[in-house]
Amino acid sequence: MSPALITLISAFGLVLAVELPDKTLVATLVLTTRFRAWPVFAGVCVAFAIQCVIAVAFGSVLTLLPETVVSLLVAAMFGIGAFMLLREGFSEADEAADDAARLGAAPKSFLRSALTSFGVLFAAEWGDASQLATAGLVARLGNPFAVGLGAFVALVSVAGLAVFVGAKIRSRIRPKLIQRTAGFLFAGFAAFALVQLAF
Repeated sequence: MSPALITLISAFGLVLAVELPDKTLVATLVLTTRFRAWPVFAGVCVAFAIQCVIAVAFGSVLTLLPETVVSLLVAAMFGIGAFMLLREGFSEADEAADDAARLGAAPKSFLRSALTSFGVLFAAEWGDASQLATAGLVARLGNPFAVGLGAFVALVSVAGLAVFVGAKIRSRIRPKLIQRTAGFLFAGFAAFALVQLAF
């Protein structure tokens, strides 16, 4: 195997392992229960592409950030995400709208759904473990294209899995329940990031 292919496979494996239990999967899953699958997938893929380019371009700089700053930013991001998800998940929304969302995607345009998905995932990926891992691999292995491509394919694979699962469960589970669960997960991630500051 060529060094470039080994680098690509290494980046893919590392980012996939980091992202499968991460907020990317949860956020994409929640978005798919609120919007149609294709706009969500398109939006998150563009967000991942831009984030991978940024991680590759500034790989050596990102690895120099103090861990305390990264942990505080991640905790704040998760805390804000938890607040937003729980606020909507526990709001007194119309039950008919919730039932409509369960039976089919919310009636939003492709562009609006894709832009919302892009914004959520673009913001969520800042300081994420996969972004830092991508930057670290670029600094360590010195093959930006292979690392970036491997990381992007891994992120798209996770998003594809989340979109598939989200589309399947949308008709069986109330979106409010998924939002509440995701909100509590985000709150847990925020708490974990703050606990890391103490150690």
